[in-house]
Amino acid sequence: MTEHPVVIAGGGPTGLMLAGELALAGVGVVIVERRPNQELAGSRAGGLHSRSIEVLDQRGIADRFLTKGQVAQTTAFAGVALDIGDFPTRHPYGLGLWQNHIEQILASWIEELAVPVYRGLEAVGFAQDDSGVDVELSNGQSLRAQYLVGCDGGRSLIRKTAGIDFPGWDPTTSHLIAEIEIAEEPQWGVHHNAFGIHSFGRVEYEIHDGKVVYKDEGPVRLLVSEQRVGATDEPTLHDLSDALIAACGTDYGIHSPIWISRFTDTTRQAATYRDRRILLAGDAAHVHAPDGGQGLNTGMQDAVNLGWKLAQVVKGTSPESLLDTYHAERHPVGARVLRNTMASVALRRPDERTTALRDTIAELITLDEPRKRYAAMMSGLDISYDLGVGHPLLGRRMPDLDLITDKGPLRVFALLHSARPVLINFGEPGSIEITPWADRVQLINAKYTGPLKLPVHGIVPAPTAVLVRPDGYVAWVGDGTPIGLADALTKWFGAPIAA
Repeated sequence: MTEHPVVIAGGGPTGLMLAGELALAGVGVVIVERRPNQELAGSRAGGLHSRSIEVLDQRGIADRFLTKGQVAQTTAFAGVALDIGDFPTRHPYGLGLWQNHIEQILASWIEELAVPVYRGLEAVGFAQDDSGVDVELSNGQSLRAQYLVGCDGGRSLIRKTAGIDFPGWDPTTSHLIAEIEIAEEPQWGVHHNAFGIHSFGRVEYEIHDGKVVYKDEGPVRLLVSEQRVGATDEPTLHDLSDALIAACGTDYGIHSPIWISRFTDTTRQAATYRDRRILLAGDAAHVHAPDGGQGLNTGMQDAVNLGWKLAQVVKGTSPESLLDTYHAERHPVGARVLRNTMASVALRRPDERTTALRDTIAELITLDEPRKRYAAMMSGLDISYDLGVGHPLLGRRMPDLDLITDKGPLRVFALLHSARPVLINFGEPGSIEITPWADRVQLINAKYTGPLKLPVHGIVPAPTAVLVRPDGYVAWVGDGTPIGLADALTKWFGAPIAA
C-alpha cells in the first residue's frame, strides 16, 4: 500500500488548485483522476471572475491565464451585465477562458510543483480510522492517506460513501449544450422566447470593447432549453435537433457533433464539508445552475481556503480543529451561490410576468449602489468571513497594495506567492514582535501612501498592521497596539515556539 499525506479524488480545476496549494506548503499530495490525460470532453465552464484572478495572482500565475483568455469588464446577474471597471482591484474584469484551457494551465503548474497524478484510475471506496484513510482504487490497488479530499464532482462517490447528506432542490429546467457543425447560420448571441433561452456562438471568439466578436468559421457552441425536465440518459443529436426545432423552428442543419451535454438547475449542498478525515470541495460540495459562471470559481476558492489549513494540520503545526473553519467559512459562501443562482433561474423564466419582473430588476440593479453590491457578489470580491467585530478589513480580502519596503517596492500579492502568511507592519519598524511564530509567518515593515479602498465599502481607515492568511484574507488588524495579535497567530498558525 502506497502512503501519501493527502489524496485528492478528482483532477478538475478544484482538485488541481488544491494540489498546488498543498505542494507549495511542502505537503505530499497525489491526485487520482479517471481520465487518462487532461483532455476534457467539451469545454464546459468558461471564465474566471475577478476574485479568482486575484487568487491566481497571489500565487504568481495569473499571467498564464490572462495571456490565453479574453478580458471583459463585466459580470452578470440574471442575465443583466454589471460593469466592474471602477472596482478597486488590479483586475477589475472577468476572463473568458474555457475550462479545458484552465485545467491545462493548472495541470502544467502542478507538474512544475512535482505533484504525482494517477491517471486512468478512480477512487472506488475508502475506509477511515483514527489515523488515516485507506483508499481503494479501480485497479485493485490501495493508497493510504492521512486525509482524503473529494473533488470528484456533483455525483461524488467520496461524499456518498462518507454518508454526507446532499439536501437541496430537484431540477425545474433542463438545457442542452453542444459544440457542433451547422449548415445554416443562426442569429448569433443569446435569445429568449416562450420556449426559454437559446444561444449561438463560434467556439473561437474575441472581446472588443466589452462585446463578443465571433470568428467567421469553425465549430458552433450552442445552448437550447429542453421542454422536458428529468431525462437521465445521454443526450443525442436527435434530442438536440428536436429541442432546436421546438425553440427556433429549425435545427439549422446541425451535424458532426464534437460533444453534446445536458445540464439542469438541480441545486444541492453538502450538509457538512468535513467528516473526520474526509473533506469535500468544488462540485462535490455544491451543485447549482451555471448562471453567473460561479461554480468553477467557487470550487477553486474552496481549494485555496482549505489548502493551507490542511497543510498545517498534516505538518502538526495546527490542531485538527483548524479544519472546522473550512466548513464554517466556505459553506455560507456556497449557500449564497445557491441562492443567487436559484433567483437567477426564476428571473429568466419565459412567461410574460417573469419577463416584466426581470426587466424591473434589471432597471434596479444597474443603478450605481445596487450594481456595486451585486457585481461584488458575483465577482467574489465581497466575500467576508466572520472573524468577529472590528475593522472593515477583518475577514475580507487584502487589497493588492503597492508597498514600499526595505527590500524596495513590493505588491502585497507578491508576498503571497509562496502561500505563506504575512504580517505587514505599517508602523515603526520593531513595534511588533512575532519571534515565536517567525518560522511560519513573514514580517514585513512597509509604507503605503494613498487611500485604502474595498469594493462596496469604499475608503476604509488605514490600519497600523495587518495579518494576512495564505488565502489572502485578513485575520487581524492592528490599531496601534498588539492587542489580539498573539491570539490570532495562535488560532490560525499554531502555538508559539518557546524561546
